[in-house]
Amino acid sequence: MEYVALILVFILFIAFVLGKEIIEARNAEKRFKKSLYENYGVPFKKEISLERFNHIVGYYKRHIPEGQIDDITWNDLNMDDIFMRMNDTFSSAGEEYLYYTLRNNTKSNEELEHLEQVITFFENHPDERVAIQMLMRKLGTTGKFSLYDYLDNLELLGKRSNKKHILINLLFIPLFALAPFQLPACLCGLAILMSYNIATYFKEKNEIEAYFISFVYIIRLINVCEEILRINIPACNAQWSDMKQSLSKVIGIRKGSSIVFKGASSITSGNPADIIMDYIRMTMHIDIILFNRMLGKLRSHVEDIDSLISNIGYVETAIAIGNFRHSLKEGYCIPEFVNEKKQDEEILIIENGYHPLIESPVKNSITTDKGVLLTGSNASGKSTFLRMVAINAILAQTIHTCMADAYRAPLFAICSSMSLKDNLESGESYYIVEIKSLKRILQSAKEEDRRVFCFVDEVLRGTNTVERIAASTQILKSLASEEYLCFAATHDIELTQLLSEKYNNYHFEEEIVDGDILFPYKLMEGKATTRNAIKLLQIMGYEDTIIENATGLAEHFVTFGTW
Repeated sequence: MEYVALILVFILFIAFVLGKEIIEARNAEKRFKKSLYENYGVPFKKEISLERFNHIVGYYKRHIPEGQIDDITWNDLNMDDIFMRMNDTFSSAGEEYLYYTLRNNTKSNEELEHLEQVITFFENHPDERVAIQMLMRKLGTTGKFSLYDYLDNLELLGKRSNKKHILINLLFIPLFALAPFQLPACLCGLAILMSYNIATYFKEKNEIEAYFISFVYIIRLINVCEEILRINIPACNAQWSDMKQSLSKVIGIRKGSSIVFKGASSITSGNPADIIMDYIRMTMHIDIILFNRMLGKLRSHVEDIDSLISNIGYVETAIAIGNFRHSLKEGYCIPEFVNEKKQDEEILIIENGYHPLIESPVKNSITTDKGVLLTGSNASGKSTFLRMVAINAILAQTIHTCMADAYRAPLFAICSSMSLKDNLESGESYYIVEIKSLKRILQSAKEEDRRVFCFVDEVLRGTNTVERIAASTQILKSLASEEYLCFAATHDIELTQLLSEKYNNYHFEEEIVDGDILFPYKLMEGKATTRNAIKLLQIMGYEDTIIENATGLAEHFVTFGTW
C-alpha cells in the first residue's frame, strides 16, 4: 500500500507541474493577446542582432524589382532606421517582406490602392488583426539566417537518394529470419549492421542538420497558412486564393515531419519513448529517409513556398503599416497620385511635412512646379528638409503613407546623392565617389519609365570653388529637364543666380539671440541672404583678430569679387 501511495503522490505531483505549466502558458498567451488590442499604435521595442539584421534582406535579394531604391539612396536617407521604426512584425516572413516593401518603389497606383484596402480592413477589424498577429507569432522567426539563405543553397546538399538506406534496412529481414536457426550468427550480423548504420548516421545527420531549422519553419509555415485561411478577410481574397493554390501543392512536404524533427536530443531528455525512437532512427535511418523525401518535394515546390511567404508577409506588412500610422503622434495622410504635370500645374505639393525619426519635428510645406535649390547657413535644416521630402516620397509609393497633412505628386523613380564618403577599399577620393554618384542619377532617366525625383546635398563639395560652381551649374541644368525633378542644397549662393530660371529658390536662416545662434528650421522663399560661419567662430570663442580679419576678407570679396 505504501508503494501505491507513493506512486499516486508522484503521479499527482507530475500532473500538478504539467497543469501549472499549461495554465501559465495559456495565461501568458491571454496577456499577450490583450496587449495586442491595447497597444495598437505603440511602437515595439524590438531588438535584432547585427547578424540577423544582415540577413533580413533575404527576401528582397531574391525578388529585387527593377527601379528599386538603390543602396546609395537607402543609406543616404537612413532607411534602415525607418525600417526598424516600422518593424512591428512577429515572423521572419513579415519582417523580410516589410523590408522588401520599403525598397520596392515600382508599385502601380492600383497596387497601392489594394494595399490601402488591406491596411484599412485591419485598422477597422481588430479581432481579425489580432488573430493574424497571434498566428504570425506562432510562425516566428528562422533565427539569425533568412529562410532564403537555406532555400538558395539547397543544391549544396546534392541529390540525395534513399536507395542505399533502404537496401541496408532490407538486410535486417534475412538476419531476423536466421534467428531461429543460427542465433549467434544472427546477433553478430545485427551488431555489425547496426554499428555500420549508427556510424554512418551521424555523418549524414551532420550534413543535413543545418537545414532542419528551415524545414521546421516550412512545416510551421504550412500549418499557419492552413489556420490563416480559416479567417475571413474579404480585402485579402487575392492573397487567400494564391495561398490555397500553393498550399495544395506543398501540403505533402510535412508528411513524416514529426519523426524527422522530434527528439533531436531526446537521449538526454530522459523520456523512455523518445530514447527508444532515437535508437530506431539511428539504426534504421528513418528520419534521414523521410528528410530526403521532403527535400525532393521541396526542391520541386520552392516557388510555392515562396508564394506562401509572399502572401502572409504581405498581410503582416499591412498590419505593421497600420500600427506605424497609428503610432505617428504628428499625424499622417494618404498620398494623392496624379498624372504627369500639365502646363501651369504644380509637380509636387507637401503640406506640413515632417521627418518620422525626429521627436519634435518642425513641419514645413512646399509647392513647386519645377526643381528646388536650397541655400542657407550651416546646420540650418537644409539636409533634414531634403531627407524629409525624399522619405515622404518613398513612403508614399511603398506603404501609401506620408508624414504630412497632404501629399500630391506623380509616381516617381527616386534617387539621391547626399551622405557620400571616400571609398578606402578602392582608393577613390570623395570627389570621384561623388561624380560617380551624380552620373548614376543622370543616367537613371534612361533606365526608368517614370520621372526621376532626385536629391543632391552640396553639389561637388569635393573640389575647388571655381570648378565646383561651373560644373554644378551644368549638372543641375541637366537635372532641370522634363525627365527629372531635382531638389538640391548648396552653400554656393552664386548658383541661385545662375539657375534662377531653372529652379525655385528657397532657403533656411538662423537667428542671433543674446549672443547665441538659433535655428527655427522654417523653409522660406528666395535665396539665403545671411552667413553664419564666421559668426559661429565668434560664438565659440575664437580670437577677435581671427574674426575681424575673416570678416574683412569676406566683405572685400562680396564687394569687389576678388580676394
